[in-house]
Order: sequence, then structure tokens, then C-alpha cells
Amino acid sequence: MQKIKISFIINPISGGQKKDHLPKLISKYLNKDKFDFSFHFTKYKGHASELSGNGSADFYIVAGGDGTLNEVASKLIHSSAGMGILPLGSGNGLARHLGIEMNTAKAIEQLNTAEESYIDTCSLNGKPFINMAGVGFDAHIGKMFAESTKRGFKTYVLQTLKEFKNYKSKSYQLKYQDFEIKHEAFLLSIANSSQYGNNAFIAPKAELNDGLFDVCLLKPFKLWEMPGIGFRLFNKSIDKSPLMHSFRTNELIIERETDGVAHLDGEPMHFGKTLHMRIHPSSLKILVPKKKGFKTQL
Repeated sequence: MQKIKISFIINPISGGQKKDHLPKLISKYLNKDKFDFSFHFTKYKGHASELSGNGSADFYIVAGGDGTLNEVASKLIHSSAGMGILPLGSGNGLARHLGIEMNTAKAIEQLNTAEESYIDTCSLNGKPFINMAGVGFDAHIGKMFAESTKRGFKTYVLQTLKEFKNYKSKSYQLKYQDFEIKHEAFLLSIANSSQYGNNAFIAPKAELNDGLFDVCLLKPFKLWEMPGIGFRLFNKSIDKSPLMHSFRTNELIIERETDGVAHLDGEPMHFGKTLHMRIHPSSLKILVPKKKGFKTQL
């Protein structure tokens, strides 16, 4: 039987974890009778994209976080090649949604029996995102996090607490289907999967292959309400909060008062006042754990 060619694309700085040992660990747990594999460490921003989709592999396995996944997936959308994940980022939102183990050795073992599936991807003004995009406070924190010299969940939490007291909510006009609404929002997330990462569920009922994304608008709130919002994020009930307005659609236009930052899979980018989001159904082939409850569509 012909072996499946896979290329491991390893981000050495994602999640604040050292990864020098990773090739040895992969060689120990990966099925060598099934896979022919190689390793590539990224050296700069954008390098993961350059290493992907060049026809050298059947699957490109990302050892990193959602930002690195975005780089790789951007090259594989509507491609015959697919993607896999070893979750080694700060939040690992997409991997957690798919049921991929956070323990690296176990995640490698999952690749041995993984199934091929197809998931939706999204775009913002033509730029792809896979897990999550947003404007407002989460985009602001994404910018602060990207500019920080430290990585990891602790850094993200500390920056969130520091920036919260000074952040001012903004007004957004939303156009979708036959509706047009205007809201003031603390944050506005466009969710393809259910969570930001670290099991913080902004869209608990989101699916990756339903042809829709979830629009999650969190209204301005008081400091004393923050613990309750945090509790709802982690127990999958934020969609039931009176502070949350959410709906599903396959296309959305956001008009905001000024240009500024938005994030794509946690990576901040500068955009103009108008933001146009679209869904691209079943456009990315991906390896998913067998019997993990994810609905495969082949």
C-alpha cells in the first residue's frame, strides 16, 4: 500500500513551548507503515504559508496555534491537499472543537486513525479565516497579544484584565439577508467553530460544516457583570445571556464608524470601515479524530 505523505509544519514559538523534541516524539508515536513524513520549522511570519500547498505532501500537519493554522489553511482551501493539527498554540480553539487531544503524544496517535472530512472556511474582505474573526475588544486584545514578547494563556488573561477598564464599546451597523440592525457592542465575533480557545465558548452551537457562521455581539456591560460573562463562556451558556445577541448567516456586512483593527484567527490586521464576511462551504480537507462526535462530510 502506498504511504500517505505528510509534512509537519512546526512553529517554534507558538504557545510559549519549546518544540526541539517534537520530531523525536512524532517518530515514536506515528505509524511509519502508514505515513511517509518530514519536518519543517518556520523561521518567520508567513513561512508556514510558503511551506504549504506546494504539492510536496498529501497532508500538512500544523504544530502550532490558530494563527499558524490560518497561514497553512489559506493555501489549502479548494485544494486536493489537506490539513491536520497538533495543538501547540495558546488557545487551540479549532483543535478543541474537533476533539483533538491537547496531550501531544495522544494527538500524534490520533493521526494514525484519523478520518478525512471537509469543513467550511470564511473570508473577511477576501482574506481567509478558519476558526474565528472579530472586531471590538477581542481584536484589540489580539493586537496587544501580537505585540507582546510573551506568549501563552497567562499573558492573554493578564492583558485582558489590564485593557478592560479603558476600552470603550463601539457602534456597528450589520447587514445580512434582508435585515439591517445597528448595535453598540463591546465585541463582535464571527464564529466558524464554537470557541475562542481554552474552552471559552463564544458560539456553543456552532458547526464547522453547516454552511453558516455564528455572529456573536456582546453588548456593553458593567465591571461587576464580568465574572458572570466569564462563567457563561466556560459553561457553554453565553448564548443565553441577555447581554448576547447572536444569529447565523452565510454572509454579513459590518459598517463601523472608523477603520481599525480586526482579527483573523487571533491575528490582528488593519481594515477599513466596511467589513464583508462570507462562508465557503466544505472548502478545506482536514483530518479529524475518529469517533469524536464531529460530523464528517466526505
